[in-house]
Amino acid sequence: MPYYAAILHMEKPELNQQYRPQHLDYLSTLDEQGKIFAKGPFVDGAGGLVVYKADSLEEAKQLAETDPYVKEGVRRLELHEWGI
Repeated sequence: MPYYAAILHMEKPELNQQYRPQHLDYLSTLDEQGKIFAKGPFVDGAGGLVVYKADSLEEAKQLAETDPYVKEGVRRLELHEWGI
């Protein structure tokens, strides 16, 4: 199964804490479904990274764009297939 790296660039740090619980709940649900390979924030505060396991770029894009951080404009999504 392909892996897709979703780089979540910080856009609105003032909203980060407000949407953090929804973001973490969303990722937890996907993790339980086996759709997450790795995830975590960048230590410099620039955003974070989620590596999705998906059947296609379209599926990965749908998963990443449904993240509350992305939906609410807190983070800007940059998505790439990751060849590991």
